[in-house]
Amino acid sequence: MSFNIAIDGPAGAGKSTIARAAARSLGFLYVDTGAMYRAIALYLLRHHVQPDESEKIEELLKDMTIRINYVNGEQQIIMNNENVTGLLRAEEVGNMASRSSANPKVREKLLQLQRDLARDNDVIMDGRDIGTFVLPNADVKVYLTASVEERAKRRYVELKEKGIETDMETIEKDIRDRDYQDMNRTIAPLKQAEDAILIDSSKMTIKEVMDRIVDAFQESLKLKG
Repeated sequence: MSFNIAIDGPAGAGKSTIARAAARSLGFLYVDTGAMYRAIALYLLRHHVQPDESEKIEELLKDMTIRINYVNGEQQIIMNNENVTGLLRAEEVGNMASRSSANPKVREKLLQLQRDLARDNDVIMDGRDIGTFVLPNADVKVYLTASVEERAKRRYVELKEKGIETDMETIEKDIRDRDYQDMNRTIAPLKQAEDAILIDSSKMTIKEVMDRIVDAFQESLKLKG
């Protein structure tokens, strides 16, 4: 029987970094659902389709294939036979993903793929609605958050390291806008599952957060055993 860990939280809380490190430590597969939504967002951007054009989106998705490969344990997103992993972190793609993910057809496109991965493997899966919707029976659920200011600072450093010019005010506004979109969408909004462990990473190191998750895993394992 597979063991599933669900990590939810707002943009920039460190979900991907923490989940990837914890998966490596535990020998689990890391499933980045946000990257899947970003792949669809990239597809929509390439076809100049807006997130509220539901009929166009439904038609486009019929011609889109998406699958996941793992290379040295790292998730690769393959869209229509193209590896688009390296194109998914652009700010434009992230903003489109936040808006287009509210479309039920977009979510339907990815839901079964995500659940199949969790059924067949020990996984750590992160996103916005994993513990509340995608994997409601996950063995361990975590809601990982941080202050808007801290998340903006992390994003600013990340972009500067990539040589991308930006400013804190713009990043903070983008984060607040995405939080609002994610928390107020009609389908599977971002919220903490009732049985999730709340972790505020604002003043914690990656190791401290990861240790909390590993401890929760070990405790759950004892209860199951």
